[in-house]
Amino acid sequence: MRKNLIVKTAVALALAAPLLASAESQFVVGTGSASAKLDFRVVIPRVLFLGVGTGAAVLSTTGTVDVLTFDYTSNPNAIGTNAAAGSITNTGTNPTGSTFPVRVFGNDGQITLTAVGVDLISTTTATDIIPITQITGTSSASASLPLPAPGASVTLPAGRVTNETANWTFSYANAAVVPAGTYNGRVTYTASMP
Repeated sequence: MRKNLIVKTAVALALAAPLLASAESQFVVGTGSASAKLDFRVVIPRVLFLGVGTGAAVLSTTGTVDVLTFDYTSNPNAIGTNAAAGSITNTGTNPTGSTFPVRVFGNDGQITLTAVGVDLISTTTATDIIPITQITGTSSASASLPLPAPGASVTLPAGRVTNETANWTFSYANAAVVPAGTYNGRVTYTASMP
């Protein structure tokens, strides 16, 4: 009897399986019409992207941190005079001079950009410092993608979807005479989405 029950259950499952796995259908004999429905689903993940310089080109993670150098070797008489450096170079593949492409992309609410800066410290003597506030910048799209100053944050225009690009251009104030050396510092930009 138990064997008979197992066989009946197996047959019932075998007959029901095609009905569970098949798309909708309707069979009509005679006049009338037949209809069948098909449902569609699209899954869009929550995404947040921030790229500055070389990293702005493609929506993917890169490990490249570009370096912008203001070099006064060719015009040392300009040190501390607010004059521009004799040479401005960068290590990036997309930036031009002191201008860097930037892209912010997000699809789940308003985005806030924050900048945290570390002062430039001399590689010769660690006590020689240029404040990070001596590096300033402007944005080509200040309304839609402003450049936050170190220690500050800006909120991008409201909306569930943000896809903004701009070019950020940086300059060194050169407001004081500082000891000789190569000074290194960094600003870390962070995009946050609720």
